[in-house]
Amino acid sequence: MSRGRLFLSYLKARRGGLLACTALFLVFAALFYLYDLPLEPLWYAGVLCLWMGGIWSVVDFRAFRRRHKLLHALKQSFVYGASELPPAQSVLEEDYQELVRLLSEDKRQLASAAEETRRDLVEYYTLWAHQIKTPMAAMRLVLQVRDDEDSRELLMELFKIEQYADMVLQYLRVESPSTDFVLKRYGLDAIVRQVVHRYARLFIHQQVRLDFQKLDCEVLTDEKWLVFVIGQVLSNALKYTKEGTISIYLEDRKKKILVIEDTGMGIAADDLPRVFEQGFTGYMGRMEKSATGIGLYLCKRILDKLSHTISIESEMGQGTQVRIGLDTIEFFDPYEDVRLGGEV
Repeated sequence: MSRGRLFLSYLKARRGGLLACTALFLVFAALFYLYDLPLEPLWYAGVLCLWMGGIWSVVDFRAFRRRHKLLHALKQSFVYGASELPPAQSVLEEDYQELVRLLSEDKRQLASAAEETRRDLVEYYTLWAHQIKTPMAAMRLVLQVRDDEDSRELLMELFKIEQYADMVLQYLRVESPSTDFVLKRYGLDAIVRQVVHRYARLFIHQQVRLDFQKLDCEVLTDEKWLVFVIGQVLSNALKYTKEGTISIYLEDRKKKILVIEDTGMGIAADDLPRVFEQGFTGYMGRMEKSATGIGLYLCKRILDKLSHTISIESEMGQGTQVRIGLDTIEFFDPYEDVRLGGEV
């Protein structure tokens, strides 16, 4: 708040005292006038009171401004409580501060209960996601031993179940306050090949052609999380491409923009601005019924934390282009003089 607005607020807060002083002066002036008394002493007393009142107002305004700055600083801070409030100057202020203390304590208890509930849920779903992998691994072994048409179909469905279980784990991890990011330089080609190898069976099963161009590029990233992101994008491309080609190539070598392009169903123009919202499935998601609206949301959250970018261009019936910008912000370590991001 500007000093002028603050001073007007101060006058508004002290208007009762100012009006009372003005009314008393007018009363004395009326009495002097009615009794035909000399007005010179009245004016002298008025000027003297005005001068003393001005000095008191300056001191009082400075105290008022200090209290305002303290309260404003408390409002801007991340953690604050009633104990940091300035000392109360009246009974009413004490009552207000006591009310704030009660509300602060109630808020603290609610936040503690909510955090405990969230922690219990995270522990439960983390345990579930880990335990479900054991029967899935056993099922995979049984189906691989049988190796007939039915078992191959079931392996495809089992692969999708494994994807959903992995998505649960990644969702819990990315929402955690302490995410285990490990930033290193990796060859982008090797990372993408990991994902392509994992989805090779789906490419063959759906008879979708892969156009993979060599990516001669190094990126500063977290391998595990980037593999998950590329896997989600490739999974979506396979889900909505019934026939045709999925292309993976580097569009801008300097900015390190990885493009995953498909010739699938595409995304409606009205849905494009919301594809990264949590739980949003859009027109195609409602048609397919199996969409969760979590995959692209997780991709955006993870890439934001990695200082990467993601954007989507699409047209219904014409396919989709997903661009992942893998360039990073350059900065210097003041102790080691090592530049991270870009080219070294």
